[in-house]
Amino acid sequence: MTKRETHPYTGTVKKLLWRSALAFAGTQAAVIGGLVATDAVKKSQRKKRTGFPRPGTYTSSVSDAVTTVYTYGADLYDAMIDEIDKAERHVFIQSYIWKDDETGRRFKDALGRAAERGVDVFVSYDGFANLVVRPRFYRFHPSVHVLRSPIFRPGIIFANPRSTGLDHRKILVVDDRVGFVGGYNIGAPYATEWRDTHLRIEGRSVWELRHAFISFWNNTRTSRHPELPDPGAGFWEPRLRSVSNAPAGMVFPIRGVYLAAINRATSHIFITTAYFIPDGQILDALTAASRRGVDVRVLVPEESNHVLSDWLSRGFYSELLDAGVTILLYENAMVHAKTATIDGKWTTVGTANIDRLSLSGNYEINMELYDDKLAADMERIFEVDSGNSRVLTPEEWQRRNVVARFAELVLVPLRPLL
Repeated sequence: MTKRETHPYTGTVKKLLWRSALAFAGTQAAVIGGLVATDAVKKSQRKKRTGFPRPGTYTSSVSDAVTTVYTYGADLYDAMIDEIDKAERHVFIQSYIWKDDETGRRFKDALGRAAERGVDVFVSYDGFANLVVRPRFYRFHPSVHVLRSPIFRPGIIFANPRSTGLDHRKILVVDDRVGFVGGYNIGAPYATEWRDTHLRIEGRSVWELRHAFISFWNNTRTSRHPELPDPGAGFWEPRLRSVSNAPAGMVFPIRGVYLAAINRATSHIFITTAYFIPDGQILDALTAASRRGVDVRVLVPEESNHVLSDWLSRGFYSELLDAGVTILLYENAMVHAKTATIDGKWTTVGTANIDRLSLSGNYEINMELYDDKLAADMERIFEVDSGNSRVLTPEEWQRRNVVARFAELVLVPLRPLL
């Protein structure tokens, strides 16, 4: 047989591999279709869920900043709109989802009033996340500067992370005096039906949020958008700082911050996340912490608004439970918070979930805070949320049926995508 001749079985093997790949893809599609259809039926039969416990609002001081943690959307929105109405110089607002409903219009009207009295207003939102919103809703007051992240990013065809990241941040900065950041999007359902967490900062550390907004604006604006000045902070405060993912620069520090905190833990790790699809390092860090005696608890929605994410998350439960990690399933409402507190000292509140899209895909921002009082407040919030959750036991998990196990296995290759 010459060098250029092909082994007689090569063509047959290639055909078998190709057919196997197609068959597996078809099986995946069938499983996903079945899950989505079943979830749609369940949601259509489900009554509106609003009866979850409200952990409350907590205020403390971190260095010279006053921080407030909000856990109920209606309270948060009132505070945000009140600050917009008091704005004198500028308002920066960035939201992943901004619904055309009563709540969305309240914010839009408040920004219009601010612009009317001469305040410089800058708005940024994600075009893809708001495809279902009528475009005319985003016609703000003529003086408002609006930056929409593109609906379609050509880089997605080539899987280029520099140009595929969604704008998943949620930021409000008013007059460099007060800032807000966290998991809440803008919309009526989030005001009363979802459990989420947002952080308010008052004082010079608002610069952390201002810088994040301005950096995003200046790096993504077009020639018709004004450039914003971005002065340095003029101070150093390691106890309260922002950590921002910026795909265009291939900068993804939030993941590293989580890993460093988890690896330092000696007492307890309390994590709340809407979508939990950890990569290998984070999974290993959590299981290693549990095996060395750390009380590791992960609180996730029993049923989120994304059924595929739920099933991908379940694929990690066996390894977590085997390592002694406590899995808490939040009931009767969607928990959308992205928070963690460790050893009564370290806390993070922000926009990033523990999944690939957040940790190495989208534009995200988390605050990292070192303060005993704030950590104690976050532990109280976690305790209230735990009271509305059920513990998934190893025995219950082992009793799941064969169909569920098969679905988990088939979906494993999709983990890197979400």
